[in-house]
Amino acid sequence: MCEQRLGLAHLSPGVIFRQEMARGSALGRRVQRYVSQGLLVPDALVVQVMAARLTPARLAGGFALDGFPRTQGQAKGLDRVLARRCQPLDAAVYLAAPQSLLVRRLSGRRVCQRCGANYHLRTMRPKRAGRCDRCRGALVTRKDDEPGTIRKRLSVDRAAAAPLLRYYRRRRLLHLVNGAGSVKTVFGRLTKLLRRRGWWRGGDD
Repeated sequence: MCEQRLGLAHLSPGVIFRQEMARGSALGRRVQRYVSQGLLVPDALVVQVMAARLTPARLAGGFALDGFPRTQGQAKGLDRVLARRCQPLDAAVYLAAPQSLLVRRLSGRRVCQRCGANYHLRTMRPKRAGRCDRCRGALVTRKDDEPGTIRKRLSVDRAAAAPLLRYYRRRRLLHLVNGAGSVKTVFGRLTKLLRRRGWWRGGDD
């Protein structure tokens, strides 16, 4: 959505890691050991993977990082990467939502076992139940999308987020956005923020 609507390069470690896990690569197997237990992938590994993809060409046209950084350690690692690229960070946006809503959203996610495409039982259903629209592969529930694992992940994530939010608040980069509501509603709040700050590159919707 960022690339199509905002004209920004979109990078997400979650997407990268899911693709690697679907491929069964060495990186994917390494990441799987953490996510299957509801643990965060170590900061050093996340920063290493993202640094390799934050190329000068991607940074030149503007970029949006989705789900990264998630800890203060990752934020400091990102700062070092961007300093070497002479590309400062403009803002950090945090979507806040109740835990009950997050569990409901995440537990409805289904992933294609073959190609890694994502679906949702309520908001992004496949044309044929249980089958991927792209490759007809079987849709499965990831271990880290089971309710018990989700609650554990959220607990770990929120503990890590507290110092991260303080870090960006001290640097006057933090923007809190209400993450409750439909995709359209939340995206509208984000675009309002982007327009107000002069970062919007999309068309007039």
